[in-house]
Amino acid sequence: MAPTTSDWSPQDIARCVSSVMRARRSVRAFKPQPLPRELVQEILEDAACAPSGANIQPWRVHVVSGAVKDELASALVDAFRAGKATAPTHFPAPLPALFHARLLDFGARYYGSLGIDRDDAPARMRQTERNFSFFGAPVGLIFSIDRRLKPHSWIDLGLFAQSVMIAAKARGLDTCPQVAFAQFHDTIAPRLHMPPEEITAFGMSMGHGDSAAPVNQAGMPRERADGFARFLGFAH
Repeated sequence: MAPTTSDWSPQDIARCVSSVMRARRSVRAFKPQPLPRELVQEILEDAACAPSGANIQPWRVHVVSGAVKDELASALVDAFRAGKATAPTHFPAPLPALFHARLLDFGARYYGSLGIDRDDAPARMRQTERNFSFFGAPVGLIFSIDRRLKPHSWIDLGLFAQSVMIAAKARGLDTCPQVAFAQFHDTIAPRLHMPPEEITAFGMSMGHGDSAAPVNQAGMPRERADGFARFLGFAH
């Protein structure tokens, strides 16, 4: 009989969870291998265990595949090429120095992995456009929320999205959260029949990542806890 989690020690569980969390990364090239609806639904049901203030569960997800995904992607690419973004960019201007430095580092690593020069604006635009075809993933997710809710409910949505990515990775799947979709709510909403109070927060690609793709081999560093956390009141 196969062991169950009840047979695991706390250390075994911690190592398993840590391994999955550290293995998760944003993947931007996918294999076309389809995903069954049942698998995606199972991931979402696990993710729905995420916490939310007063348990209001503010998340909404539109899961698209097949022809529906392709039609949405085509409309988004057309809107992107036509400059029809209707929401502001997701970073303030100017961006504080620390975050600006990290943004520049990300760009150097990301575009460098693709052999795209920093000054090659057309090539960078072509790569950005790939966001809207879900980087070739078989499943796309559009995360939305009631626009009347306040920032803490958006935090709940983020907790849910992270849970989706961890649940997917635990099943050997890859994801990429994509805020670029938020700028094209006016293109997305009528195609997904969103009610007026609903707003697009971000999108996500999901599938089997192509490990051979250079873009998926670009390492993205993380600051250690000592750099962003203050530890107060501990004996040691």
